Amino acid sequence: MEDILQNKDFKNDKIFWCSSCINMSTRPRITFNSNGICNACEWTEEKKKLDWNKRLEIFKKEILKQKKKSNNYYDCLVPCSGGKDGTYVAYKLKEEYGLNVLTVTARPPLETEIGKKNLDNFIQKGFDHIHVTPNYETMRKFNKAGLIFKGSPYYGWLIAMFAVVGKIAVQNNIKLVFYGEDGEIEYGGSTKNKNQPFFDIDYIINNYFEGDYNEISKNLSLNKSQMYWFNLDKKDFLSNELKFTHWSFFEPWDS
Repeated sequence: MEDILQNKDFKNDKIFWCSSCINMSTRPRITFNSNGICNACEWTEEKKKLDWNKRLEIFKKEILKQKKKSNNYYDCLVPCSGGKDGTYVAYKLKEEYGLNVLTVTARPPLETEIGKKNLDNFIQKGFDHIHVTPNYETMRKFNKAGLIFKGSPYYGWLIAMFAVVGKIAVQNNIKLVFYGEDGEIEYGGSTKNKNQPFFDIDYIINNYFEGDYNEISKNLSLNKSQMYWFNLDKKDFLSNELKFTHWSFFEPWDS
């Protein structure tokens, strides 16, 4: 990608849209080329030319390595709300690749009836599933802080979606977690991990939480018990050699 310009460098810092789609210049970490085309559109064209078989081989080798290293009951973990993304990934890994998949949901603060119905329908298709309800008061405080300081009223739930999944993986000695698509790459954002199959806690904090997770957590003055399902302490995950990945790295993701 040539002549990439950060959105802050455009003339007068005006708000504008991608010349090819509806992405806005206000989207965090998004970049545009000299023709005003966002990096999400560039990626859409770029992935048409990638050798996806080569990427799939990385997946197969990693799964084989994990199976040899451990006699665990579960081969991997898939976060799943009952929506299309997690359902699709869990189905692919279980039915097409024969993996024993554990699925996990972090309960949102405001569930909808259709959301609960979708999740129930998914579980009834034969998937092992753990549903975690994080501390409600902690969730409320994080969400309030997220709204005030970041304009993100579901900030606490976003944290829980990663912390809960990591905790359950560590508890079950699972080494590999599959999320759906990498929104940064697919929809415009950081391209740091475009050619990297795995990501870590630093990537999560710096991108999804824009680097201020630790500061906000400290300011809330929550004790260890309250933080249990919201704790993204890097040491906890490194000790388990836990790897996070997006299934969109291994096939051309169709949102």
